[in-house]
Amino acid sequence: MKTDELIALLASDTSPIAKRSVSLRLAIVALAALALAFGVLVAWLGMRPDLAAAMHTSAYWMKTFYTLGLALAGFALVERLSRPGVSGLTGALLLGACFLAIVGLASLQLMRTPATEISSAMMGSTWDRCPWRILALSLPGLVVVLAAMRRFAPTRPALAGAGAGIFIGGIAATVYGLYCEETAAPFVAIWYSLGIALSGLLGAVAGARVLRW
Repeated sequence: MKTDELIALLASDTSPIAKRSVSLRLAIVALAALALAFGVLVAWLGMRPDLAAAMHTSAYWMKTFYTLGLALAGFALVERLSRPGVSGLTGALLLGACFLAIVGLASLQLMRTPATEISSAMMGSTWDRCPWRILALSLPGLVVVLAAMRRFAPTRPALAGAGAGIFIGGIAATVYGLYCEETAAPFVAIWYSLGIALSGLLGAVAGARVLRW
């Protein structure tokens, strides 16, 4: 068989990856990552004792909606970048919108905070542990999502991996909020964002290797 004929035969046997198929698989991965992160959290750190009361406060839901928003942005990035020739602009715009929203809210809070309390609002009492805990909680889910993405067709593996890291990092940060009692917007904007960014960075490094065709 000639080379041209072989190429034509291989090309005729290909079919595009359906958007719905990718979305469904990623939704299943999200549930698995959520379960894994929750299991690790309960076994490792436990839950905050006042969780029921905290859920009646706007500060708790501010943090939760922010981390879920980043997870959704990561989902959009992965869903788009897992298919050849598709732009990840939607996910990138959502990611930027979520970050600008938390920065705006944090800035408003800082303007209303007395000078003597600004450091506490930004650093809290767990700034040196928060990002690393979020990263640790994201590790099992990141392995799962990258394994699933190997069955897709990402043409930009590092960027797709970064999206996967943000996707799973947002889920891990949401789960971590069930333990963490920090609710100041400046703290969330800095240290929660850093934890998710670390997950995204790890995803980019790993994706560049494991998602390469």
